[in-house]
Amino acid sequence: MDQPRHVPVLLDRVLELFAPALSGKPAVVVDTTLGMGGHSDALLSAHPELTLIGLDRDPQAIEMAGKRLARHGDRVHLVNVTYDHIDEAVEDLGYSRVDGVLMDLGVSSLQLDEEERGFAYSKDAPLDMRMSKGTGMTAADVLNTYSHGDLARVLSTYGEERFAGKIASAVLREREKEPFTNSGRLVELLYAVVPAASRRTGGHPAKRTFQALRIEVNGELESLRLALPAALGVLAVGGRIVVESYQSLEDRMVKHALAELAKSKTPPGLPVELPGHGPEVKLLTRGAELANEQEIEDNPRAAPVRLRAAERIGAPR
Repeated sequence: MDQPRHVPVLLDRVLELFAPALSGKPAVVVDTTLGMGGHSDALLSAHPELTLIGLDRDPQAIEMAGKRLARHGDRVHLVNVTYDHIDEAVEDLGYSRVDGVLMDLGVSSLQLDEEERGFAYSKDAPLDMRMSKGTGMTAADVLNTYSHGDLARVLSTYGEERFAGKIASAVLREREKEPFTNSGRLVELLYAVVPAASRRTGGHPAKRTFQALRIEVNGELESLRLALPAALGVLAVGGRIVVESYQSLEDRMVKHALAELAKSKTPPGLPVELPGHGPEVKLLTRGAELANEQEIEDNPRAAPVRLRAAERIGAPR
């Protein structure tokens, strides 16, 4: 087997957070974003009685991670599905509750490293950006067919791009000459449209547009909106969820979902907690944890990570 390219982000911290829920007993963890299987491999190695359910929407990831995890035998169950179907995947395998859920969001190393997938703006490649190859619209489809208003909305909402309107106008002008097919032409357009002053302070001018297109193509935020309650719903009391986000929109959704379940629903002023109204989870991180300088030096893709974790302390309502 080829040497895995994927370096798991914040691996030691992920293992540390899961250890109290998994150590010394038969346990079940769902890795909802399997990718190259780095986190899963480490969890299986650290906990000999662990059963792992690995989910991924990308069939190529399932195949490659399957080879990596084969040494763990029948402790591994891999399912080609998006993570918003976590509850169905768990039930189909005969489980009602699990002891851990890992969500490592964003684009996997496998997808970034495959130039033909079109995720990286540093290389000229087809404007595809589908996490599951061969299904659904591509980034080129979005650029070539969306109205000015829809394209500007996508860039502004999903990319938090200040110049969304100007970029949308430029795209519509250029696509009249020739449809967009490759990333290089889009990057040239963005260099021309995004002011130089903004480029000096806001990073690469293509970063926000590529993020927005990827989110739109893959329906990422809608999947996450559905996946968070589903994941928390299958978590057993004492079980833990660990989420690694790589952009602010995802992190805000995770923060809100966990914070809501960490609140008491007992009306203010009552002397005791009403049965069934207490917090459902206990937050395990103070705010979002970041990668340190050494981690980023060892693995540059850890630079934007925001990690949040919680433990279920009460049954789902």
